[in-house]
Amino acid sequence: MRARARVVAEADGYGGTRLTALRSEAPLILRETAGALYLVGGAGGPLGGDDVTLEIEVAAGASLTLRTAAASLAQPGRGPSRITVRADIGAGGELRWLPEPLVAVRGCDHRMEAALTLDAGATLVWREELVLGRHREASGSVVTRTTVDLDGAPLVRHELAVGPDHPAAAGPVVTGGAQAAGSVLLVGPGLRAAMPAVLGPTAAVLPLAGAGVQVVALAGDAPALRRLLDDGLRVCFPDAPGTNRAWNSSSSSSCCSSSSAVVASPTAVAGAACSPGSPPGPGGP
Repeated sequence: MRARARVVAEADGYGGTRLTALRSEAPLILRETAGALYLVGGAGGPLGGDDVTLEIEVAAGASLTLRTAAASLAQPGRGPSRITVRADIGAGGELRWLPEPLVAVRGCDHRMEAALTLDAGATLVWREELVLGRHREASGSVVTRTTVDLDGAPLVRHELAVGPDHPAAAGPVVTGGAQAAGSVLLVGPGLRAAMPAVLGPTAAVLPLAGAGVQVVALAGDAPALRRLLDDGLRVCFPDAPGTNRAWNSSSSSSCCSSSSAVVASPTAVAGAACSPGSPPGPGGP
């Protein structure tokens, strides 16, 4: 199955955001709610052979939060499956990508690629969570690749390859036998270069060579992975009350409201957050 979906968010001139384009094609169904724009599966999968693309444009000064209604199951089929996300974020724009985990079902061969382009002054929150197999099930094979360019220059080039097609990934250098792997990438003008923070034997906060940080973690299951990623966010934003709830809740704020964001913007806690010499937040070293 081949499918393409597209969303364009633009500033409405009154401090909010409006969607000027919203195109869905099964299995990529976009539904606007009070709290976020949801990606709802219109069919099972992704199944082997599927090739789907989501295009996101957040214009200057606009704000958009995308979530999924439930976890996704990458399943085997005729050939590999592929999901591609392309996003462009204008100056002063904010994109928050907060899906539920992707589960690599035994026998799958899945590719997930995200290509993100940010203008200077843009803000990005990008969460990825991967569960290696269902309960008591061996994992399928998955390759995820994320590229981020900021103001015309490369910022992030990140790839993870796991599963039976990549046996070395089960070793201590990559997953070390963990059943869940994930990261949260934070990019914004209020984030200065940080010192690394170790959250434990399987999680850390890593500074980027630019305006951002990345929280990375391994865990035994999806709930434990989410808790570790939340710990990393609290290290980055120790002064933001209820940070973990703010980044993950389905609040009643509009998905397209610049004045009432679903998550705390990096610019809201500028400077002190994730800057050298800041006191570590809960879960810090």
